[in-house]
Amino acid sequence: MSPGPAASARQLDFDSCYRAVQSRDARFDGQFFVAVRTTGIYCRPSCPAITPKPHNVSFVLTAAVAQQEGYRACRRCLPDAVPGSPRWNVNSDLASRAMRLIEDGLVDRTGVSGLAGQLGYSPRQLNRVLGDQIGAGPLALARAYRATTARMLIQCTDMSMSDIAFAAGFASIRQFNDTVREVFAQTPTELRAKGAPRGPGVAGAAVTLKLAVRQPFSPPWLHWFLSAHAVTGIESWDGQTYRRSLDLPHGPAIVGLQIDTDHVRAELRLQDMRDLGVAVHRVRKLLDLDADVAAANDVLQRVPALSPLVDAMPGIRAPGSIDPTELLLRTMIGQQISLPAARTHAAKLVAALGVPLDNPDGGITHLFPTAAAIAERGHEVLTGPAARTTAIVDVSRAIAEDRLTMHPGLPAAELRTQLIAQRGIGAWTADYVIMRLLGDPDILLNTDLVLRKSAADLNIDLTDTSRWSPWRSYASMHLWRSAVARVEPTLAVAPAPPITTRSRKKVS
Repeated sequence: MSPGPAASARQLDFDSCYRAVQSRDARFDGQFFVAVRTTGIYCRPSCPAITPKPHNVSFVLTAAVAQQEGYRACRRCLPDAVPGSPRWNVNSDLASRAMRLIEDGLVDRTGVSGLAGQLGYSPRQLNRVLGDQIGAGPLALARAYRATTARMLIQCTDMSMSDIAFAAGFASIRQFNDTVREVFAQTPTELRAKGAPRGPGVAGAAVTLKLAVRQPFSPPWLHWFLSAHAVTGIESWDGQTYRRSLDLPHGPAIVGLQIDTDHVRAELRLQDMRDLGVAVHRVRKLLDLDADVAAANDVLQRVPALSPLVDAMPGIRAPGSIDPTELLLRTMIGQQISLPAARTHAAKLVAALGVPLDNPDGGITHLFPTAAAIAERGHEVLTGPAARTTAIVDVSRAIAEDRLTMHPGLPAAELRTQLIAQRGIGAWTADYVIMRLLGDPDILLNTDLVLRKSAADLNIDLTDTSRWSPWRSYASMHLWRSAVARVEPTLAVAPAPPITTRSRKKVS
């Protein structure tokens, strides 16, 4: 059994965790870590090594806690390369909201005070809560993410170690060397020698990574979703690779994603390597790679009308977002019009007001326009009903003037109140944005016309869904997919996942 999404550092159930370790159950990789006292290493639950005796192990919520307690990462299972914990999306408490922002690199950019300010707490309060709930403070958690970024750069690029040290966010080369030795029990040079082969094209500003996914995982829904919403200029889909531009803290980037049943291959072309960790985090959120879909399936399959939908696409995902402003404004543009029409309107906006890229690639030529640009010139570009155009421009102005604040660390209720207060934003738009921006797993899009028709065809009562909680976002995706599958044969049944080896060597 899972230790449970609400478990804190002090509430992990030892027996449940140990059973997961005995069975080498990969579903729990990233949800907790195994610290082995006799060896001084920490592992993922599915590590293929001999299972340690119960009295020699303890369980922690994050790799940062294990590192803080002096454990080093297992060289065999690479515990820092696991899918991320779904716990931070399932929960909406302060610790979970803080983790979403720490994973996005906010501590490295603004410090603990900046993180605390975004969350509305003092640094002292935040340290106390994280220490109690997770077992480590924000600095230790940020250090763990820097170590993982450093490992990816060491093993997947030909950058010099000094460049890697500063790109990963370390204050000095000495701090970088000490951290790598402490965390991985190897020097940076030794770590590079054991990394994935590096060839032409992975040096400098380009990195190719193989991202781990939590099983079950069904790519067809993501293929359709990303391709159906792709906006010319900032996104493209060629039948195999999805590409898009990213507006990252230190400059623009372009990412190409090939989504397979057991991993995602990500090719990142960055202007500044300091953005690698943030880019990987945002890609994982976009594709919802860390979701505990097995837990969702356990609940939804108990609903007779939903069970066949889950069986048809057991690894469905609820796609997240790359950027809050883009998500909200594109959602408003698409209100009450078809997907092709929404893409056309958004592409026109991108072409007129988007930020041109210095080095366009694969049809990706721009970043999505800034809120300030749309506030200033949106009326010149946007067409359609005057009320919708005015609403989009007004919301853009509210964002540009910081009167509307959106980020993944907000409580859902606070974000919903802010959104509903804006003219032109109704319940559907607010719920859709909350689901995608916060990764909220329990949003039922019961005002969506396509979803309502799908439910009616299956004789599902959308007013009685409490037993679907906390996985109603995934129920929404299943109902949506069922409707789309009538015209998209590839969405009818997901292909069976491949038989995979236990090797984690090349997963980053």
